Amino acid sequence: MDMPSPNPIILSKKAELVSRLSDALESGAVIHDEHETRAYECDALTAYKCPPLCVVLPSTTEEVAAVLKVCHELDVPVVPRGSGTSLAGGALPTADSVILGTARMNDVLETNYDDRYIRVQTGRTNLSVTGAVEEHDFFYAPDPSSQLACAIAGNIAMNSGGAHCLKYGVTTNNLLGVKMVMMDGTITEIGGAHLDAAGYDLLGLICGSEGQLGVVTEATLRILRKPEGARPVLMGFDSNEVAGACVSDIIKAGVLPVAIEFMDRPVIRATEAFAGAGYPDCEALLIVEVEGSEAEIDEQLGLILQIARKHNPVELRESTSAEESARIWLGRKSAFGAMGQINDYMCLDGTIPVSSLPMVLRRIGELSEKYGLDVGNVFHAGDGNMHPLILFDANKEGDLELCEAMGADILRLCVEAGGCLTGEHGVGIEKRDLMVAQFTPEDLEIQMKVKDVFDPKWLLNPAKVFPLASSETRRAA
Repeated sequence: MDMPSPNPIILSKKAELVSRLSDALESGAVIHDEHETRAYECDALTAYKCPPLCVVLPSTTEEVAAVLKVCHELDVPVVPRGSGTSLAGGALPTADSVILGTARMNDVLETNYDDRYIRVQTGRTNLSVTGAVEEHDFFYAPDPSSQLACAIAGNIAMNSGGAHCLKYGVTTNNLLGVKMVMMDGTITEIGGAHLDAAGYDLLGLICGSEGQLGVVTEATLRILRKPEGARPVLMGFDSNEVAGACVSDIIKAGVLPVAIEFMDRPVIRATEAFAGAGYPDCEALLIVEVEGSEAEIDEQLGLILQIARKHNPVELRESTSAEESARIWLGRKSAFGAMGQINDYMCLDGTIPVSSLPMVLRRIGELSEKYGLDVGNVFHAGDGNMHPLILFDANKEGDLELCEAMGADILRLCVEAGGCLTGEHGVGIEKRDLMVAQFTPEDLEIQMKVKDVFDPKWLLNPAKVFPLASSETRRAA
């Protein structure tokens, strides 16, 4: 994966940059020792690494504004970073950039249960948002698999989802407002503690913009009442295609589970060895969860089980207790860590129409044979957000390049099936040169003109989202 060459003029400004940033921030908030900055040289896409020029860890919106103003004046690129859990290289620095981390910005600023919102600093972790309101029987709906660690800042940047997005939507459906700092240090507020803002939907533009337009420092999030109850059912099938067909039939029947999760045999085996959740020995597994009153749950599950039986499942297991529900979900929540114990892997993020699941799963199997690389499939099946895990050996020459080529073919397949390149991980560096597979040159030009308005110098999160040649030309203009 190519990255731009460091700008020697910017590198020569390091001493002045560090001095001015140190003056603007509290003691210890600027990291510039080359050994210490290596902790920030990559995110969760660990195949690509590059130590930054320095790292800053502000604590307030005003400190973020001061940092961006200095960097803007010195023409130094800035890479916003939440918790570094990006799987698309969204927080990968360049050698001449400043990492702006939000980790110290983790306060709850306001909670309003009557109007159902919470306002937080964006360095706060996803799961801790629910933790702040659960004693009042509220929760924050988006639940990425990395929710224990991932920050709201990154969730907004990538428009993250999670297992329960089928019913509750992704981040954009639960984001009411933001406070954002522009690259020149200007502080602006978009949206607020109400359902819809007047004028253009700038909030929809910001959510999913991958740190290209500004640094979001505060977020007003929708919180919801916890449902009366929830119950999952575990379904085992003898092929990926049959499981995919079952998902399509459930959605087609008009039932709206809170989640439909898919795991294939390689992932089932890995999670069993790792977590011992008690999953059946089968080719494919679905976890389908519904919620509501006991009567609602019984009615919905009755219809879902009726649909599942038409596909000759090898096992149907309906939870009968909170402990059993936790065990059913244990393996799914452990899947990515479990696969990481087996081998290096690259996690993809293409999205497809649900009706295309059987065909796409079959084609992924064919690509696995073609490239000679194993694939584990684990994903949010209800909304067609695929997460194929391509296994490779990072220490074997040529394996990473082979993995990249196979990943590109899978993502092109998603687009050909009527889907798109990303569902919740973002484009980052991973998919930037595949943008031409989904968008015409005219489409990309319009998107880049939007960035021109917000960031005329193209200093925010360089070398991401757009094909590298295009973004470097824009930055040099």
